[in-house]
Parts: sequence; structure tokens; C-alpha cells
Amino acid sequence: MISLFFAYFALMSIAAAVMTVALKNPVHCGLALLALLLHVSGLFILLNAEFLWAVQVVVYAGAILVLYLFVLMLLNLKTEERYFHTSWTYFLVPAVLGSLYVLVQLFRSPFGGAKGDAPAQAILQDGNTFAVGIKMFSDYLLQFEIVGVFLLGAIIGAIVLAKTPKPVDAGRE
Repeated sequence: MISLFFAYFALMSIAAAVMTVALKNPVHCGLALLALLLHVSGLFILLNAEFLWAVQVVVYAGAILVLYLFVLMLLNLKTEERYFHTSWTYFLVPAVLGSLYVLVQLFRSPFGGAKGDAPAQAILQDGNTFAVGIKMFSDYLLQFEIVGVFLLGAIIGAIVLAKTPKPVDAGRE
């Protein structure tokens, strides 16, 4: 049963990715990207990675996609510039054949992936989020703090750019 769900999520992710690139309307591309992100989050559920599922849905499918669509609405692209893609059917046949090949190779592969250093019983007892938190705040604490400083710098830079007055055009006076 898991294999059927995996095949569904994988094929729909590939189809949504192709549609994201091939559709002509940018808003339709954004909706195809939403379908892609939600199907990828379904793959995380199949891997018992609830934390990554929540991050995928909340951060990527929620915040990033809303920001993307907000920018699209602000740009207000003209019709001639908006429809620059060719027909999406040119992408369909190679995408379907490639995805079928990848699925066949994945099902035939003897490798299950990299194993972690924690026993499965400990992760099942404590939960995935607890295991990620322990790993992040013990082994990767310095990297976590450096990312926090970078994000603080990005926030300060965004505030400075937003507060900077715009220069007055000398030719318009």
C-alpha cells in the first residue's frame, strides 16, 4: 500500500513540476507549484518525517508561495510578456518517460538510504521532532546560531532598505 502512495505522490510531483514550468499563465504556474509542494509533503509523511511535513506545508506551501503570488500580482505583467512559453505538451512525453524510468529504478534498487546513528526504537519513543531538536541543538549548535545571525542581518538590511528615502529625479522638477 505504501508503494502505491509513493508512486502517486512521485508521479503527481513530477507532473506538477512540469506544469509549473510549462503553463503560460504565471498564476496557474503558482497553483501548480502549490500542488507540487503539497505532494512533496505527502512524501515526507510516507517517510514518517512529521516535522519536515509541517515545515513543507507551513513555510513553503504557505509563506513562500503566498509571497510568490503577491510579487506576481504586484508586477502586473503585460499580456505579451506573460505568455512566452511554448505548448506544455512538448514537455509531457519526456517527463512521463523519465518519471517511469526513475520509479522503476527506485523500486529495483537494493539500497534503502542512509541510516542515522539513533536506534529506531528511541526515535519512535521520543518522536521525530524531538530527535531533530536534540541533533540540531547539540551537534549543529554553532551552525544554527550562525544562521540566526545571518537572518538577523537580513531583517536589519530589509528595514534599512525600506526606510531609505527615494532619490528625487532632477529632470522632473
